[in-house]
Amino acid sequence: MKLFFTLFFNLLFLAHLALMTAHGQEQDFGEVDDDDLGSGQDIFSDFNEDLENNQVMEDERFYRYGRFFSFQVGVGMTAFNGNRGTAYDNDHPSYGLGINYFPNFQDSFGLGFEFSKHHMFQDYKSVGFKNKPGFIDVSMLRVYFSYRYYIDTSNLGTAITFSNPYFTLRMEYWYSTVKYIDQSSEPNDTGGGLGFGFGGGFEFPIKLRESYINTQLLIHNVNFHDKHTQKYKADTPGGPGYDDMTGNAFSLMVAYVMSW
Repeated sequence: MKLFFTLFFNLLFLAHLALMTAHGQEQDFGEVDDDDLGSGQDIFSDFNEDLENNQVMEDERFYRYGRFFSFQVGVGMTAFNGNRGTAYDNDHPSYGLGINYFPNFQDSFGLGFEFSKHHMFQDYKSVGFKNKPGFIDVSMLRVYFSYRYYIDTSNLGTAITFSNPYFTLRMEYWYSTVKYIDQSSEPNDTGGGLGFGFGGGFEFPIKLRESYINTQLLIHNVNFHDKHTQKYKADTPGGPGYDDMTGNAFSLMVAYVMSW
């Protein structure tokens, strides 16, 4: 009997120790869990804070050093390739006006228009003209909406940084008027066509944030209303003329830019 009670109390003592050990482990685990939760409710909090601080710093830098709007007045040249380029003689200069909005350092959105004059002299008969039409005057007005992306040149040389290089893409509407000067009875040929321009340019500062000289080169792909006209096609096989008036446009503009 004495041996029985001794084993019984020993078992109770061991069970008590086991319970105390298990309870202590639970408390330790609970403390670690509470500490983990208490150290940060959002695992992205540090990242969010850094992102917000960087954005605030970028906004402050833009408000201090950036441009918000710019207005430009320009002159330049407009030319064509293809049959249209062969037929036309270009009457330089071309003229342009535009305004740009800058939401940040690298992007801008613009509205504007450009105007150019051209002419051709047709001293031969063709499918559309049984009499020689003679001198033909061409006026082209295009309005556009543009997007510019200014290249980050902060890690490049000073000369490249201050030239402010950019790429640009424009959606354009070209409206052309063709007047037959030597044929008063011939009505003017007018019409429009949707097109796109793409290219690039530079803006050289005269006074930072206030005035610049802009140079821009663009290639224009335009669906002219008379693109597939047969008017100027030779009326006899092998005769002079143009089967159509296809061709892309090219423009080089230099503008004075005022910013604020």
